[in-house]
Amino acid sequence: MSSTVSDPDTFNRSLYDSILVRYGELALKGRNRPLFEKQLAANVKRTLRGIDGRPERHWGRLFVKDVTNVHEAIERLTRVFGLVSVSPVVTVSLEMEAIFDAARRVMTEVVEARESSEPLSYKVEARRSDKTFPLDSMELNREVGSTVGEALEGRVRVDLYHPEVVLGLEVRTEAAYLFARRIPGPGGLPVGTVGKVISLLSGGIDSPVASYLAMKRGCHVVFAHFHSAAFVGQKSLLKVMDLARELARWQPYTRLVVFPFAEIQKEIRRGAPEAYRTVLFRRMMQRITDRLRREEDAGAIVTGESLGQVASQTLTNLHTIARAGEAEVLRPLITYDKEEVIALAERIGTYEISVRPHEDCCTVFQPKAPATKSRPRDLETIECGLEWEELVEQCYADREAHDF
Repeated sequence: MSSTVSDPDTFNRSLYDSILVRYGELALKGRNRPLFEKQLAANVKRTLRGIDGRPERHWGRLFVKDVTNVHEAIERLTRVFGLVSVSPVVTVSLEMEAIFDAARRVMTEVVEARESSEPLSYKVEARRSDKTFPLDSMELNREVGSTVGEALEGRVRVDLYHPEVVLGLEVRTEAAYLFARRIPGPGGLPVGTVGKVISLLSGGIDSPVASYLAMKRGCHVVFAHFHSAAFVGQKSLLKVMDLARELARWQPYTRLVVFPFAEIQKEIRRGAPEAYRTVLFRRMMQRITDRLRREEDAGAIVTGESLGQVASQTLTNLHTIARAGEAEVLRPLITYDKEEVIALAERIGTYEISVRPHEDCCTVFQPKAPATKSRPRDLETIECGLEWEELVEQCYADREAHDF
C-alpha cells in the first residue's frame, strides 16, 4: 500500500466529512462486547472534546459524523486504544450516481497526492449491510470499479490481488460511505474497560513505557511519583510532569500524585545497612502506593521493572519489595531488554523526555554494592530499627495531585 494512503498528513481535508473507526479485538468479547463498544465510544467523545465530531455506534463500526477538522480528529483518534485503524470518508445518499461521483472524487484525490506518475493499482471492496440495496457486493465492485477506471483512464489500473489502494465502499441503511485511506491506530483495549491501576512513574525510560502498555490493555492509569526535592531539585519533578503530560495523550484524563520522599530516605540512610537502601526505598514506596491504590479503588500497581536489569530487580528482591504491600503488582516489561524498551519509548514520544539529565530519588543514595538476594524477614528486621511509620503517614498526608 502506498505511503500516501496511510499518511494522515497528505490527504485533501476538505473532501471528507466523516471518519470511519475500526476495532478488532473488541469483536471477540462475546456478550461483553457492548460494554467495550460503549467505553470506546465514550473515550472517542472525550478525545474529540474541543473540536467538532459526533460518534455514532453501528454494529462492528464506529463513525464520527459532522467533522469539520478531519486532520485534527484523526491525529487524536490514532491515540485511542482499541482502534485498529481509521479512515476519512465521504458520505453520500444511496443513489448510484452519488456513489459513482464520490468514488471518482476519492480516487482522484489519492492519485493526485502521489509523487509517482505510474498508474496506481487499485481494487474496489464493497460491503452491503443493507440487504435491500438493489446491487450486491460483487456487482457494486464491478460497477464502481468500471466508473473509476473510465474517469481516471491511464492513471489507474485494476489489480485484484496486490493493489496499492483499496477503494472501500460501505452501503448501510442510512447512507453510503467511501474511503481509500486506512491510517493505523494503536490497537489494544479501550482505556477503562479493565479497571484502574496505579503506576510508579520515575523520570527514567522504563516506567513511562510500562504505563503505556498498561493503558493499551484497557487500564486507566493514575501515576504516583516519589520526589526528593532537597536532593534532586525541581527540574526532576518538571521532567516527570512532562512525562505524565505526554502519556495523558493516550487516555481521556490523567492524574499524577507526587509524594515527598526525602525524610523517609534520610531515615533509611541513618539506620539501615547501605546494601539494602534501594530495596528499602522501594518497600516504602510499595506501602504508600498501596494506600493510594485503595483510596483510588484501583486493582493493581504497575512498575517498570525488568528482570535482572539492575541489582534491585532480581527475583528475590522483586518478591521482597512486593511483600511490603497487599496489591497485585503488574510488570509489563519484565522480559523486555533495554533496546526493546528504548524503541517503544521513542515510538510513543517519551524517550526524549526520559533522557534529560536529572536524577530520581532512588539514585541519589544508591549503594556501591547493593544487595541482590534480600528476604522479607531480613528487611522486616531492619525496618524494626527504623522510625518509618510516622514518616510514611506524613508523606501520604503531604501528597500533591496534578491533573492533565
